[in-house]
Amino acid sequence: MLQSSKKLAGVLLAAKLLVMPSLAMAATPATVEPPTTTETVTPQEDQPALPNQRDIPKTLAPYLDPGVHPDLRFEPDPALTKPDAEALRLEIRLSRRQVTLYRGSTVVKNYAIAVGRPGWETPTGSYEVKQMIKNPTWINPLRKGVVIPGGDPENPLGRYWIGFWTDGKNWIGFHGTPNPRSVGRAASHGCIRMYNKDVEDLFKQVTLGTVVTVVK
Repeated sequence: MLQSSKKLAGVLLAAKLLVMPSLAMAATPATVEPPTTTETVTPQEDQPALPNQRDIPKTLAPYLDPGVHPDLRFEPDPALTKPDAEALRLEIRLSRRQVTLYRGSTVVKNYAIAVGRPGWETPTGSYEVKQMIKNPTWINPLRKGVVIPGGDPENPLGRYWIGFWTDGKNWIGFHGTPNPRSVGRAASHGCIRMYNKDVEDLFKQVTLGTVVTVVK
C-alpha cells in the first residue's frame, strides 16, 4: 500500500512539474530590460523618418522640399502668397503734374504735384522708395553751407520726405512745400513737390521698396 502511494505521489509530482512552467509563463511574463548605451542613434540617410502630414502647420509648406518629402502636400496660405499684382505702387505723369497711387491696377488716389523745371527735369524710369524721413533737413543744392533744419516752417521740403532716386550724392523724392502755389507747375530742382497734407497722407501708405514709375 505504501509503495502504491509513493508511485501515485510520483506521478502527481511529475504531472505538476510538467504543468507549472506553462502556468508560470502565463501568470508572470518575463520582462526584458533594454540594454543601456551612450551612443547617439541617427536615422539612415537612405531611410529618412517622414513626419506626419497632420502634424505640420501649413505655414511651413514653403520650407519643405517636395523632393525630400514627396508624400507631403499643402494648400498655399493666401496670406503668405499674396500676388504682387495687389501691391501698392506709384506712377508719376509729368505732363499731367500728377502722381497716382495704385493697388494693383486699381486707382486708390490721385495727387497734384510740381515737377522739375527746365534744366532740372525729373528723370523718367522705374525706381523704388529708398528713403522715408519725417522732418528732413534741407541742404541748398546751389549755395554751399546753406542748411535749414527739419521742422522749420521755411524748410523747402516741408515735414515729410520720400526719396526714390539717387546718383550716390544727390537725391530726388516726394516732399511737402511752404509754397503751395508752386504745386501743378514745373518749379522744382527735379523733386516732386506736394501739398503738405497730401505728402503726409502718402507717407502713411507707402513703404521702403514701393515701386515708383515716372513717365512723360
